[in-house]
Amino acid sequence: MREALLVFSLVTAGAAGLFQLARISPLVAGNLQALIAVLFIYATYGMARRHGEDLSAYAFTWRPLGRSLALAGVVLAVVFPLFALAFHAFYSLTCAYGLTAVAPALMCARYQGLVALAHPQLPPGFLGALFAQIVVVALPEELFFRGYLLRRLEEHWPPARRVLGGGLGRALVASAMLFALGHVLVDGDPRRLAVFFPGLLFGWLRSATGSILAGTVVHAAANLYIDALHRTFFP
Repeated sequence: MREALLVFSLVTAGAAGLFQLARISPLVAGNLQALIAVLFIYATYGMARRHGEDLSAYAFTWRPLGRSLALAGVVLAVVFPLFALAFHAFYSLTCAYGLTAVAPALMCARYQGLVALAHPQLPPGFLGALFAQIVVVALPEELFFRGYLLRRLEEHWPPARRVLGGGLGRALVASAMLFALGHVLVDGDPRRLAVFFPGLLFGWLRSATGSILAGTVVHAAANLYIDALHRTFFP
């Protein structure tokens, strides 16, 4: 437990330092996501070496390929339509009540509502964005937060129960809390606490499959989906 919290603190401090350095260094700014990705991967690899393990011990494996892809597909099919409706409801209420801290007036003036779904907008350079989300964002974060951190927390707090093979308990909640806290501490945006909820889902997927594959697929798809929703609802 002490090891997990220490490594989390050091990695988060390093990512936050890079984020601040990017404000004054164009070189760091242009490569910020890649540098943070290296930090996550190196930290996990370093801890694997320290314990005499390889990365497969931290769920870095394709197996079980079929179960991982099937679970990822089911999650995307169920969650994405519900999230689109929740996205619409959230911004409809936010704009209706003038909550400018969340949605500034100029943003609300562009809000199209559900009719915008007739003309969905993908992120520009979609294939390149997909590659970047998988390799530079989702995979390194899943390897560190679910592969390394959740494993260590589950060793301290074994799952209280399992649903479809995925462990539920203190470790899952704690890993999602650290995932959310890490985002806030890096860029200082309190709205980033919302990633606690997908953090629960990503952790359950890792626990249910023994691999970070399903979580990586859903994580990358979710990031692109949110980007597409913003471009669609706020053209």
